[in-house]
Parts: sequence; C-alpha cells; structure tokens
Amino acid sequence: MIESKLSIIFLISNASVPVQIVIAILGFISVSSWAIIFGKIINFRRVKKNTNDFEREFWSGGELLDLLNKIESGKISGSMANIFEGGMREFIKSRKESNLSQAAIMDNTRRALKAASFKELDELEKKLSFLATAGSVSPYIGLFGTVWGIMQAFLSLANIQQATLANVAPGIAEALIATAIGLLAAIPAVIAFNNFSTTVEKVSTRFDTFIEEFSNILQRQPY
Repeated sequence: MIESKLSIIFLISNASVPVQIVIAILGFISVSSWAIIFGKIINFRRVKKNTNDFEREFWSGGELLDLLNKIESGKISGSMANIFEGGMREFIKSRKESNLSQAAIMDNTRRALKAASFKELDELEKKLSFLATAGSVSPYIGLFGTVWGIMQAFLSLANIQQATLANVAPGIAEALIATAIGLLAAIPAVIAFNNFSTTVEKVSTRFDTFIEEFSNILQRQPY
C-alpha cells in the first residue's frame, strides 16, 4: 500500500542523502532556535522583575549611597541596577576632582550611564541574530531539499516504461517534507525575533527614561 510507505519516519529514513542532510541541518536550526527562545523568555522575565524591584527601591526615597551599597553587596541586582551603579560611581569619582565643573561632572556621569545601558542592551540582544538568520534561511534550505527531491523523483522515471503514482509519490513526499520542516524551523524563529526585538526596544526606552530622571536628580545634588 502506498499509504504505508508514506509515513514521515519512513520517508526521512529512506530519503536521498542530500535531503537527509538538509533535514538534519533544519533540525539543528530548529532545536537551537527553541533553546534560544526559552532562554530569552526566562531572561526577559528576570530582567522585568529585577527592573521593577530596582525602580521600587529607587523611588522609595532612600539615600542614593545606601542604594549603591545594596547593589555592591548583591542585595539588589539587574540591568537597571548595573546602570545606576555605573553612573553613580562615575558621579562620585568626578565630584572628587576639584578642577571639574558641574557641567563636566554631569557630562561624565551621563556618558557612564549610557555606556552601562549599551552594555546591558548588548547582553539582551545576544543570540537574537541567530533567530533572524534562522527565520530567513530555513525556508531556502528546505526549498533546496524540495528541488533536489523532485529532481530525483523525475530522474527515477527515466528507467521506468510506465510511470505511476507509486513511482513518484515517495520522492515528491520527501521533497515536500523538507519544505515543511524548513517552514517549521523558520516560523517560530521569525515570531520570536520580532517579539524579542520589540521587548528590547521597550527596555531600551525604559533605560533612557531612567537615565534622564537619574541625571536630573544628580544635577540637584550639592557640589
């Protein structure tokens, strides 16, 4: 029966070597993408929680030096806490230099805050490029397997006097499986990349807002 020979496992195990290589590559891309997706979901949730905790502590009205000590002791952590620490350290360091004006101190502090922010955003964006690449190339890799499978299916008819569905069905089916796997690898990667990119943009906006608010607070500090 044709149906008994058209199971996915049968078609993959009996596919030509190039098609099997294509399927293996797509399988690796898919597994890697899902590993990155789950890792990023956990990471972004942790960043959101840490940011909320830090902002709650920051706006509680406590002393800035006390907050810095809590961060240095590990009681408070997270991306925004690291940004605060980088800016606060530079502010304290610059204020100790007697030859610096208030404008110069604030300029140094803002640069330190921005540098810390860029560092944290770079960390959040890690491996997102893999998802973008997986989403863009997986369909083409699957298409290569499809073209190869169809080509082999028609070439196999050269030695057959009477072509039937049973002769070409396995080759066409294995070709279509390569396309399907390519799409299965690409679609989650594209969706995740777009979602995570939007999340990073929101976090970046949140960092920029904090930097401006923190800079205004420091500017009102006595010199």
